[in-house]
Amino acid sequence: MKAWPLLAIVIVQGILFAAHLFIVHTWIAFFPGLAPVTVQALRICVLALSFSFVAGALLNFRHSNRFVSAFYTLACTWLGFVNYFFLAACLTWPLWYLMRALGAASPLERPILAGSLVIVGIFVGVYGLINARRIRERFIKIELPGLPEQWRGRRAVLISDLHLGNINKAGFCRKVVRLAARHKPDVVFIPGDLYDGSTAKLDWLIAPLKELKPRFGIFFSTGNHEEFHDPGDYLKAIRAAGIHVLANERVTLDGLHILGISYHEATFPMRMRTRLAKLKPGAGQPSILLNHAPVRMPIVEEAGIALQLSGHTHGGQLFPYTWLTERVFGEFTHGLHKFGNLQVYTSTGAGTWGPPMRVGSNPEIVVIEFGAAS
Repeated sequence: MKAWPLLAIVIVQGILFAAHLFIVHTWIAFFPGLAPVTVQALRICVLALSFSFVAGALLNFRHSNRFVSAFYTLACTWLGFVNYFFLAACLTWPLWYLMRALGAASPLERPILAGSLVIVGIFVGVYGLINARRIRERFIKIELPGLPEQWRGRRAVLISDLHLGNINKAGFCRKVVRLAARHKPDVVFIPGDLYDGSTAKLDWLIAPLKELKPRFGIFFSTGNHEEFHDPGDYLKAIRAAGIHVLANERVTLDGLHILGISYHEATFPMRMRTRLAKLKPGAGQPSILLNHAPVRMPIVEEAGIALQLSGHTHGGQLFPYTWLTERVFGEFTHGLHKFGNLQVYTSTGAGTWGPPMRVGSNPEIVVIEFGAAS
C-alpha cells in the first residue's frame, strides 16, 4: 500500500478511536451505577466498534459478497450514530457544569442528562436513515441564451451521486429510475459518482438504467468515486448499459451542446482550461457542462459555457458537516446560482456515501425544463 493512503487510513482510524474513547468515557462517567464487569464490556465493545468503519471500507473497495455488504452497511450505519453520540457526549459535559453552576445538579441527574442526550442522538440517527430513502423530485426552469426553438419546453433529468455499491444496490437504482421515468425526460444527465468505488457486480447494479429511454439518451461524466482506482471497469459497465460517457468530449443534441469533463481533469486548472478551449462551441451557442464538483467556475465561464451541472457535495449529507460543506463551496453547495454569465446547478444527489443517512440535507433528482433567455 502506498504511503499516502496508509497515512490517511491511520489518521482516520486515530480520529475514530479517539471519538469512541471519549464517548465511552462519558457514558461511564455519567452512569456511575454500572457494575465493573459491565463497564469493562462496554469499553471493549465500543472501542472494538471504532475499527469497524475502516475495516468495512477496506473490504468494500476490494470485495463484494453478502458478508462484505452486510458488514459494510452495519459499519456505516454505526458510524452515523457515532456522529450523534459524539455530539451528545460533547454537550453532556458543559451542560452538566452549567447545571452545577446554577445549583440545579445532583448525582441522580447525571444519568438522566446523559441518557436523554443519547436518546436524542438515536432519534436523529433513525430520522436520518428514513430521510435518506425519501428521494425528492425538484423542479426548476432554466433559460439558456441561444437555445434552439425545438428545445423550449423540453425536459432533462439530473441524477447525481447514486453511489451504487454494497449499500445502494440495484433496487435503489430501480427506485431512482422509476422516479425519473415518470417525468418523460428528453435527456438524462449523470455528473459523476454513479458508483461508490467498490468492487461490486457493476453490470447488475446499473441494469435498471437500461429501462430509462430518453429521446436523446443518458450522458455521464466521471466523479471522484469512479476514479479511486482505474475507472476502466466502471466505464465499461456504464457504456454496456447504453449510457454515453463524455470523457473530455462534446456532443451536439439537436442544436444543444453537451460537454463532459472527467473529475481528474477538473482538479488541474490549466488542464481543464486547455480541454474546454478545445471543446467549447462557438460564441452564443447553448452549452451544458457536466462537471462533478461545483468548482472551476471562472474557467468554465471564460470558456463561454451557459450551464454547469454538478453534484459531489451531497449538501453536506449529515449535520454538522453541512456547515463545513457550506464553508468550502459557499452558495454553490446546492441549488441554482450564477457566476457571472455562467449558471451552476449543484444537486445534493440521490444516494449517500458512508452512513446511509441524511440529516440537514435531502436526496433528490432534478427535473429541468428548458427555456430561451430573453
